[in-house]
Amino acid sequence: MGKEEYYPLFETRRGKGRLMYIIFSFSLFVGICSIWVYRVSYIPKKDGKWVWIGLLCAELWFGFYWFLRQALRWNPIFRQPFPERLSQRYENMLPKVDIFVCTANPDIEPPIMVINTVLSVMAYDYPTEKLSVYLSDDGGSDVTFYALLEASKFAKHWLPFCKRFKVEPRSPDAYFKTLDTCPNNAKEFLAIKRMYQDMESRVENASKLGKVPEETYSKHKEFSEWGSYSSKRDHDTILHILLHRKDNARDEDGFVMPTLVYLAREKRPQFQHNFKAGAMNSLIRVSSMISNGKIILNVDCDMYSNNSQSIRDALCFFMDEEKGHEIAFVQAPQGFENITKNDIYGGSFRIPHEVDLHGFDGFGGPMYIGTGCFHRRDALCGRKYSDQYKIDWKNANDENIDHMIKEVSLQELEEKSKTLASCTYEENTSWGKEMGLLYGCVVEDVITGLYILCKGWKSVYYNPTRRPFLGLTPTTLPESLVQHKRWSEGQFQIVLSKFSPIWYASGLINPGLQMSYCYYNLWALNSIPTLYYSIIPSLYLLKGIPLFPQISSPWFIPFAYVIVGDSTYCLLEFLRVGGTIKGWWNELRMWVYKRTSSYLFAFVDNMLKVFGFSNSNFIISTKVAEENVSQRYEKEIIEFGNSSPMLTLLATLAMLNLFCLVGMLLKEVVSSIRIFEAMLLQVLLSGVLVLINIPIYQGLFLRKDKGRLPRSVAVKSTTLALSACVLFNYLS
Repeated sequence: MGKEEYYPLFETRRGKGRLMYIIFSFSLFVGICSIWVYRVSYIPKKDGKWVWIGLLCAELWFGFYWFLRQALRWNPIFRQPFPERLSQRYENMLPKVDIFVCTANPDIEPPIMVINTVLSVMAYDYPTEKLSVYLSDDGGSDVTFYALLEASKFAKHWLPFCKRFKVEPRSPDAYFKTLDTCPNNAKEFLAIKRMYQDMESRVENASKLGKVPEETYSKHKEFSEWGSYSSKRDHDTILHILLHRKDNARDEDGFVMPTLVYLAREKRPQFQHNFKAGAMNSLIRVSSMISNGKIILNVDCDMYSNNSQSIRDALCFFMDEEKGHEIAFVQAPQGFENITKNDIYGGSFRIPHEVDLHGFDGFGGPMYIGTGCFHRRDALCGRKYSDQYKIDWKNANDENIDHMIKEVSLQELEEKSKTLASCTYEENTSWGKEMGLLYGCVVEDVITGLYILCKGWKSVYYNPTRRPFLGLTPTTLPESLVQHKRWSEGQFQIVLSKFSPIWYASGLINPGLQMSYCYYNLWALNSIPTLYYSIIPSLYLLKGIPLFPQISSPWFIPFAYVIVGDSTYCLLEFLRVGGTIKGWWNELRMWVYKRTSSYLFAFVDNMLKVFGFSNSNFIISTKVAEENVSQRYEKEIIEFGNSSPMLTLLATLAMLNLFCLVGMLLKEVVSSIRIFEAMLLQVLLSGVLVLINIPIYQGLFLRKDKGRLPRSVAVKSTTLALSACVLFNYLS
């Protein structure tokens, strides 16, 4: 193809308004530097010296962290694939694609939800003979296998129905929920819906009983492998190929079905199983024996496909003749179907998805965020980037695999593949160190993506109007805080690891990308200065001691400009990406809650690990909610639930700020001190914290429903906060 005839498979365009933003950010930087100058210039010589230095340290950190954030806004880029060009050039030579779906606990991740995800990715608009779907079941549940078996039968009807009527989305449960009225194809629609409901009923009954129906158990010899099953942490490899073209698996229209494989890798108590990273690495090896697709897509079990064209869109990036060979993975954003209008827990990640990841892309590529990611198998298996590396897509599909499969039976193929998922296979190998997903980090996805980029590869962020994947976000405050605690703990582990973006990545990736990674990896360190700022100014407000310049001082101006300027920008940015004013306020509340609870506990846990006092524990977020919880969530009422250290800490901080503000107001009435002029910034800070915490006060004292804060938390938080105020007044 001549250079003049070349039409790229995707285009890249830069974000607008960059110059205006750079000018604005420079003005904010001048304001931040002025605040630092004020702190250094007015350090008290005696009383309050160390408190003042503490504020200086906090403000130095806030300024530094703000500076890291700027990298994500300096050079955002946006991608647009051209799948019609892909079809024109490569339709008859499209590569094999292996899709990995991971689940770990049938109680938290219901099998019916898992198979809806599986069915959605089986139904992609893609040649089915080149599509293979693998379900990794780290729970080793026979009920999950039973659900997959039921899904394999239903798929023979569902896939033709999707193609015939161009169904979107292709998760049966999601599709039926989106239709308010019966479509034109009423007869076929009602038939397939009835078929799905029957399957759903069987799977949910088995889930409730915790066992497979006796008739099915005896009919399918595959269930015999659970006969020697000890527990989900102690069992042999269980691997079954449910659908395969060698077995002449065809749908009701006579077309070849995608390959469908169930895997529960071997588990033994004496071996580390490395959570999701271990599951993914087992899938990489097993799939290399069965299908060996050049492209791998991995999705979480609660993230169903919402766009049947996503594979073709992603291939536009990998198969572009000029730039495709540089790309290791294509990351799509997570989307959530259960987000409320004002997003009470900030679960939609509007700013990360609509702003930050585009900023990452401008410096070499987004993070790998664990789900909805298309990988080049070679890069995921540890290959370094080279200018000479290029795939001949006309001969990309592995003929050796096809030949080998012709020579063996499916049973023999299963037995050969099982050894690749054994506990001992990785001993004395590079798996988890240089190959596959890296071990030793709670956020194995992020550290693996960073490691791949450090090998010279690039990544791409693809953010189409229609979300490629949709899942579920936490519907209670404790779930959200625990989830962020795990993420921030893992992010900080990366900083402390040998693959830290601070030192390991230096010289290997763009400095702007280093800054972007640090912005996320340093979440946990925000806890200390935020906690300090949430406590000390309020206590000193109660005492009547100013810690900020009074309103008549010229030094008041930089404080006011930075606060108003940055807050206004953040609000406008949030509104620009589709949020609401109330949603921004909820985001601000969660920003405070995460920093003073999730991030703090993550920081402490990391420090305990550094000194050898604890080990990492992977916590799975609950994917379903009780009916009453769901109803309160839909009404945007915060769900507190049971007592926990994080909730107790948040309630204590809320009561402390309330006592300090009320105490100051009472003193003002009694003594007529002109405190507002002298301490306006402290009053505003404490007042904003009190307003943010209104839901906590309601949960402590006003609400009667089960989602309120327990009485024990009300007693403990009130006692602790009151004691802190009394002691501070007495000792200072």
